[in-house]
Amino acid sequence: MDFDERLKAYEDIFIKFNKIHSLSTYKNLDEVAKDSLGILEFSNFSSAKVVIDIGSGAGFPAVFLAMKMSECIFHLFEPNAKKSSFLSYAKAHLGLENIVVHSKKIEDEEPFRADIITSRAAFKVADLLSLSKGFYDENTLFALFKGSSIEAELSGLKAQISIKKAKERNYVFIKGVKC
Repeated sequence: MDFDERLKAYEDIFIKFNKIHSLSTYKNLDEVAKDSLGILEFSNFSSAKVVIDIGSGAGFPAVFLAMKMSECIFHLFEPNAKKSSFLSYAKAHLGLENIVVHSKKIEDEEPFRADIITSRAAFKVADLLSLSKGFYDENTLFALFKGSSIEAELSGLKAQISIKKAKERNYVFIKGVKC
């Protein structure tokens, strides 16, 4: 399947599951996919081999990124059983061999190093850094999807920080975080 076919297949299963399990309040998945992939406009992820998505929910942004970055392994951490079951079904249905679904919190996993760690507004930056300790080093890039109040969360953080704005989205890139 190419990207457009996978996106349509994802939309079909999302609509069915969402009616029963209330996975997300989003209605326009084209906008969600565009937002999820928007981060690629501002950063080159081509050398990434391992990506962790914390609080994956219904798969935003990780499923869309996995569709585009087939050479990269995506570890999706989602402790909610209905959401992680949906993610496992989506992985199988879409033939996304590069996704590994972890039906648990990241802090309950044996640490391994990621090239990139993503999260879509699920945690404050300080909490995310604490939860993911052991999964990153100074070379890991945090690629976060945040709203308008991000500056306060970044205050005092000693790292390389870049914020790219797109409409109501702040794509936040953090690198060089000391473990």
